Amino acid sequence: MNLPKGWSKYEQAERVIRYLRPYSYVNLGVGMPGIVAEMLDDTRNIYFHCENGIIGYRGLESEEEVDLDIIDAATKPVGLIAGAAVVAHDLSFAIARGGRLDTAVLGAFQVSESGDLANWKSPNALIAGVGGAMDLAVGAKEVIVMMKHLDKSGAAKIVRDCTYPITARKVVDYIVTEFAVMVINSSGLAVVEMADGMTAEILASITEANFTLNLSRAGI
Repeated sequence: MNLPKGWSKYEQAERVIRYLRPYSYVNLGVGMPGIVAEMLDDTRNIYFHCENGIIGYRGLESEEEVDLDIIDAATKPVGLIAGAAVVAHDLSFAIARGGRLDTAVLGAFQVSESGDLANWKSPNALIAGVGGAMDLAVGAKEVIVMMKHLDKSGAAKIVRDCTYPITARKVVDYIVTEFAVMVINSSGLAVVEMADGMTAEILASITEANFTLNLSRAGI
């Protein structure tokens, strides 16, 4: 099947940013979600949190000098905004576990139609444990998943029920892929925006989960 080009990862990040509220505290997960920090307009006054202990970081400008002592959870160099705080690891996780994060933007291996999240282990992955993934998924008031629509083998990542180990159940509120933006609530999974060239029929063929169309909500 010939799929449309879809959005770039930067266009995905722009759509994630629409759901971030001014003056909120947001954790950006490892991988694709990290792009959000590079795309955000400073005037939004959003404070990015990372597990290793920074509250208030930003993406670096291309000409900025890199300080390798200031990195995010993926060891990517970042900058500090005015008023940023650098705290101990235990306090950083207390922020996540204590419900102080407004939003977590995370990657995922699978998301179910009811909002279950699987993002810490995939088959044959050599990984020691769940790490901070569960703390973020459960502790944040809102979870946005930013990911590719299909895995490397072409299998659907938005499924009826997760087959990978669950990180947290019924926590995902929004899904942003290169092909669509989806909302999960008590009514189920709804598509609120589709990329150019995408149709409901094509989307259904690459999405195992059941969904409805609510395109009037696009652009929120």
